[in-house]
Amino acid sequence: MASTLETPIYLDNHATTALDPRVLEAMLPLWRGDYANPNSVTHRLGQHAHDLVESARSQIAESLGAQANEIIFTSGATESNNLALKGVALRRGQGHIISLATEHPSVIAPLQKLQRQGFQVTWLPVQGRESSNCGRIDLNQLSDAIQADTFLVSVMLANNEIGVLQPLREICDICHQRQGIWVHTDATQAVGKVPIRLDELPVDLMSWTAHKMYGPKGVGALYARQTPRRVRLLSEMDGGGQESGRRGGTLNTPGIVGMAKALELACREWPDWVDTTRQRRDRFYQNLSAAIGPLPLNGPSLSDPSRRLFNNLNCQFPGIDGHSLMIHTPQLCASTGSACTATSTEPSHVLQAIGLNPDQVRCSLRFGLSRFNTDADIDRAVEALVASVAQLRRSR
Repeated sequence: MASTLETPIYLDNHATTALDPRVLEAMLPLWRGDYANPNSVTHRLGQHAHDLVESARSQIAESLGAQANEIIFTSGATESNNLALKGVALRRGQGHIISLATEHPSVIAPLQKLQRQGFQVTWLPVQGRESSNCGRIDLNQLSDAIQADTFLVSVMLANNEIGVLQPLREICDICHQRQGIWVHTDATQAVGKVPIRLDELPVDLMSWTAHKMYGPKGVGALYARQTPRRVRLLSEMDGGGQESGRRGGTLNTPGIVGMAKALELACREWPDWVDTTRQRRDRFYQNLSAAIGPLPLNGPSLSDPSRRLFNNLNCQFPGIDGHSLMIHTPQLCASTGSACTATSTEPSHVLQAIGLNPDQVRCSLRFGLSRFNTDADIDRAVEALVASVAQLRRSR
């Protein structure tokens, strides 16, 4: 029997995005006829698969202003972060690393593991909620934290909870004044949403994944700069020597082709939907606030596109538990924080880092808009949340 449930309004696009139909179309032949292993280059079908992978690699590199040999394919951003951080650290053997308290768990966990193995890690705070630079690194603190044996700094370009954009160019300038310091950025939320040219941005390592930019799940990449300084990595995945020995394992050919297509579309069409999405995000927040009352904003101002992702909204619903609000609003898909920590009972480390108390954290929700969202979606979402808040207030 057909379901009578209304299609949910999906505003959880920091967790994942819908697959663009044009990306699916590009991938379909590789599940049907062109399914050979790209390392099986001794026959025609394998060579064809290999050529498709290398064409996608070149296409991705061109989209980002990189060289093809600087792109390493992985299973996603978590693997890319692990390869970048452990690959550089374990090849070096010892030393000091700097990162932020607001990083994604796929950066925090490997760095904590490196700490247990004898590396020193400094976790820098970010500026608090009362600051116009809320969520951003203090560049003076970064300069002061650098030691004689500092060899790696890892700072997320765009935060997955509060959308803050870090001043990555300035971070690179500070670090590169000291020879031997590599800069890594987790750009998972930024690639496809923020213009990135690696021939202009002097970052040394950059991680991302396809499924945050309307591509497939299960595929990602790591950029590792090769000129003028060559980043050398100790492989995390040992096997058949794929990816020039930097990452073993059979390549996900359909996923790689899909990622290249998704990035191509994002770079080409970015100007067409960014302003519209930002306007819908702002109208969503304004209409919610007008109907419910003041909703304190978590993170940078919405009015400054240089400091916050255009599709991100994280705000508090005072006196309303965020989990309860989502349970009472089944027609809406949003979240209380990172999808990777959705099953955890611990409060958001990002919101705590900008100075929220436990009650403020519990009443916060994160919304991530998509280029596929419509004005009607926003109106329905406002209506649903207003009704649920009213219901929860009456039940108190």
